[in-house]
Amino acid sequence: MEVQEIMQKKFAFIQPRSWPLANVKVAEALAKQFSDYDIEVIGIEDLVKTKIALLVINTLQTWLLYGNDILSGNKKFKEAFWRTPYIFNAIKFLVKERLSDQEYSFIFQVQSLFDCSLPNVPNFVYTDHTHLANLNYPDFDVKKLYPKKWTVLEKQVYDNAAKVFVWSSNIRKSLMEQYQQPAEKVICVYAGNNVESNNSTTEYKTYGQGNILFVGLDWERKGGPELIEAFKLVLTKHPNATLTIAGAKPNLQMPNCKLVGKISHAELSVYYESATVFCLPTRVEPFGIVFLEAMQARLPVIGTNVGAIPDFLQNDWNGILVEPGDVQSIANGIVKLLDDPDLCRLYGERNFDLINERYSWMAVSQKLHAHITEYLSQS
Repeated sequence: MEVQEIMQKKFAFIQPRSWPLANVKVAEALAKQFSDYDIEVIGIEDLVKTKIALLVINTLQTWLLYGNDILSGNKKFKEAFWRTPYIFNAIKFLVKERLSDQEYSFIFQVQSLFDCSLPNVPNFVYTDHTHLANLNYPDFDVKKLYPKKWTVLEKQVYDNAAKVFVWSSNIRKSLMEQYQQPAEKVICVYAGNNVESNNSTTEYKTYGQGNILFVGLDWERKGGPELIEAFKLVLTKHPNATLTIAGAKPNLQMPNCKLVGKISHAELSVYYESATVFCLPTRVEPFGIVFLEAMQARLPVIGTNVGAIPDFLQNDWNGILVEPGDVQSIANGIVKLLDDPDLCRLYGERNFDLINERYSWMAVSQKLHAHITEYLSQS
């Protein structure tokens, strides 16, 4: 038997960092699907942070390219730091250096801020967003857009990929229309959720508590102020209704409103299980994993017609879909659901079924495994 035949197969899993939790979940799921492979997890930030000279030079590059935008508030330094041609090319070199001493069957790259492709090694990209997709949000300020030289580099990531896997159909459309990627190259495999709800509890929910749940850190972007205005209208018809806000902790003086701030996923499960309705009237949302977590907990959901949300939220089928900023429609949706516990249960059960069918990391990783193995067998 030849040595090559007994060597353990291996693939590199490359991520910006271990946070958010989705990065960890997809790595774990892929490791199970490719159980006959070794997996090597590599963090881009870990590679970069040991290179002091690189950090200093790129800091100067960031201020040189984006200094005025940072000072004016149009861009954040932490985001701009990872969008210079210098860091893009430096990361490509570091990845090549890191992987050069071993043989890999393929590379799996999370997000598209860098190009991890190597000659003769298939590189699969898995992303929830493209930069130009921002132009499809009605509230997006074009001053926040990065210059064309950045999107040219971003396009290089997609051009060099064997396949580009995306979380939602709107990003697939963006890649085809805004980055000229062929339809057969871009595959929507969706994403999983990160909270395992107590099914024995949620299965017997009464949906009569009247508790509305909001989960999000970015209060303004996630539509928090609009939800507060809608909640005031809800209280005129359901004076005993309550609103729980997890993640963000705005300065509010509001009756029947509980602020819990940033909590762990384990603690968050308790709030999903005790809620009646999940409402996140976000104005900009690349994906929205918290929706999936709420759906896993058999909750009816209220969301906005932006980003990936229409993929999993069908109006009057498993929840209420509203336009961003429409306070009256948000209030009407909440009242409709609080008025009808049986409707809440119906929507909640449909959501639970949809999660198991499409939006679990098991389901996602099975799709990834099928497409990757098919590509490898043909190459």
